Amino acid sequence: MTVAPGSTDKNIRPPVDKLARDIAEYVYEYVPGESALRAAKLCLADSVACALMALGHSNCARHLGPLAEGGEIPNGARVIGAKFALDPVKAAFDNGALIRWLDFNDTWLAAEWGHPSDNLGAIWAIGDWLSRRGEKGAPFVSDILSAMVKAHEIQGVLALANSFNRAGLDHVALVKIASAAVSAHLLGASREQAESALTHAFADGQALRVYRHAPNTTSRKSWAAGDAASRGLRLAMMAAKGEDAIPGALSAKRWGFCDVSFGGREIVLPRAFGSYVMENVLYKVSFPAEFHAQTAVECAFKLHSQVAPRLADVSRARIETQEPAVRIISKTGPLYNSADRDHCLQYMTAAALIFGELKAEHYEDETARDPRVDALREKMEVAENPEYSREYLDLEKRSVANSVQVFFKNGEKTAREEVRYPLGHARRREESLPFLRAKFEGALAGVFSPGRAGEITAFFDSGFSDFCARPMRDLAGLLAAEENKQ
Repeated sequence: MTVAPGSTDKNIRPPVDKLARDIAEYVYEYVPGESALRAAKLCLADSVACALMALGHSNCARHLGPLAEGGEIPNGARVIGAKFALDPVKAAFDNGALIRWLDFNDTWLAAEWGHPSDNLGAIWAIGDWLSRRGEKGAPFVSDILSAMVKAHEIQGVLALANSFNRAGLDHVALVKIASAAVSAHLLGASREQAESALTHAFADGQALRVYRHAPNTTSRKSWAAGDAASRGLRLAMMAAKGEDAIPGALSAKRWGFCDVSFGGREIVLPRAFGSYVMENVLYKVSFPAEFHAQTAVECAFKLHSQVAPRLADVSRARIETQEPAVRIISKTGPLYNSADRDHCLQYMTAAALIFGELKAEHYEDETARDPRVDALREKMEVAENPEYSREYLDLEKRSVANSVQVFFKNGEKTAREEVRYPLGHARRREESLPFLRAKFEGALAGVFSPGRAGEITAFFDSGFSDFCARPMRDLAGLLAAEENKQ
């Protein structure tokens, strides 16, 4: 049979895509400095606090533990605050779900957004599992901090100029990619094996954003990051056992990630990998709210005393915000569950105006049934402020601005309250530290006895060199479920 020239693919294997090689080179060669590791320590404490606070929420707790009864394993990876010792892949899911559940962990905003500490789900699980096996090379806390710096950087730098959400893909794809890379390194895999894990992470089917947006918002958005972290770890474990790379996973014509899932565009890196993301990440300090709404809630707190006594007299409330907030969290109409409410700009602002505070409980049905909330939400108008949108993308500013103003039926109005940088922003880091400390200590007190909480606090308060030199198993052991809590 004669085959027409050019009608058959040439089976010449290309080199592994440059992006996968660049990420692996960074993970294996870069050594974070002390300032980055200290920033990672703060992030570690905050992520642990978020996980502990989520333990008390039944919708989260139902996802924890072995997939099948009896699925715990001797010396398995432990789950933060819980009693389980699991296969590390399932432990990565559990830890990731706990850290993300309340929408209270750190945030990175750019062309893409996300929560880089989601990667701690995999890092914690593989770090504890390796350390409990007692093998040579078991990780120390310093190894965990270094992996966190690198995972933050991979996810955050990829997010700076590449909008996965505009392609309909969820940002947790970046969690899977970063977790695969740093997990391979922690496992002791070769750089080539790390490249293999990365190619498989890109070749995977990527999660759609459908579960984050009206009218389909569900609690999947709270466990999707745990799922991605666990998948990244699974791929790293497979690669460490010799799974071949898919060299053209990104670049292959017709079949590669860029053509199939990214509209034919290449993924670009606008800056070299270092420690930029960890040292500039945003924290949710005093209340859980999707980060594009954080400054709107701060504005609402300032207006609470003026508005709460006059709710019946409100004619309208105006929120000016950045373009991403308009696109992803501005909603009208019914809100069907807590996941829907904590991603609604109008709901969060209304609750803050009415109650003068915002807690995870305010997203539950009991508060949502308060008729004042929807009555005020219906009077809200949301508009993009182009200056806010520009400063949101400005790498020197990275603001997350909102303003709120309330108008009354008699013609009176409040001041236009504006906040450009939320409390957890790098520009307000020192101001936020006491609040982050209180968040951490409150989370410990909610789960552990005073004695165990004191031990954990002392561990984190030890000298930085001593903290870094402790084995990971010590930290994970302190933060596992406490027997016979008093």
